Amino acid sequence: MARNPAGSTGPVHVPIGHVVANDRWRGSQLVQGMQGKVKIVFEDGLTPVDFYLSSRSCILYVTEADLVAGNGYRKKLVRVRNSSNLQGIVIVEKTQMSEQYFSAIQKFTVLDLGMVLLPVASQMEASCLIIQLVQEQTKEPSKNPFLSKKRAPIPELSLLRTVQQIPGVGKVKALLLLQKFPSIQQLSNASLRELEPVVGPAVAQHIQAFFTQPRPSTGPCQLHLQKYVSGTCTSLHLRRHPP
Repeated sequence: MARNPAGSTGPVHVPIGHVVANDRWRGSQLVQGMQGKVKIVFEDGLTPVDFYLSSRSCILYVTEADLVAGNGYRKKLVRVRNSSNLQGIVIVEKTQMSEQYFSAIQKFTVLDLGMVLLPVASQMEASCLIIQLVQEQTKEPSKNPFLSKKRAPIPELSLLRTVQQIPGVGKVKALLLLQKFPSIQQLSNASLRELEPVVGPAVAQHIQAFFTQPRPSTGPCQLHLQKYVSGTCTSLHLRRHPP
């Protein structure tokens, strides 16, 4: 397997279905959670990258301890962001201890750097997330938003959380949906034929049911989405009636 000089952010060859992991993660709970699900190859000298999903896509992992320790994590994020070779996905441990520091890394990562940030509660949750991301790497490049040549616009965190309320839609699927349908209005009007290539037939059915089936308390599907803009809360009510 091709290797980079220590500290380099150049491309690493990653076979399909594999993860190339920084040797510092050997024996960790995160890696143990991935074993048996994906094939893991350990390499030293991968700093600042923690995991390579493909030659062009990587994971930068920020632990609870990293957040509590200060802003030292910023350096590696900037290095990858400035690399023309890599698209970085930042996974952050958001725990009770680190929650007070989360808004700072969220602003720096999403607003200042324009990178994807995915919070997790534990390393085991992160391992499940990385497995899903590896599975996305096996798709054709034209169908995989993480491999697009242009940096895709990053959905607002409130919008991402709203889409995750749909049954069967987790963090990865929500991100994929918003890459294809950037607004709730577009997502609510999407047909099964449009949804199925993104999330599969079962979840596509859940999405369409979420927006079309009547609910006892609100009548036909009414989604109340709160957006915070410049510190002011505004409400957007979207209604779609069954055909």
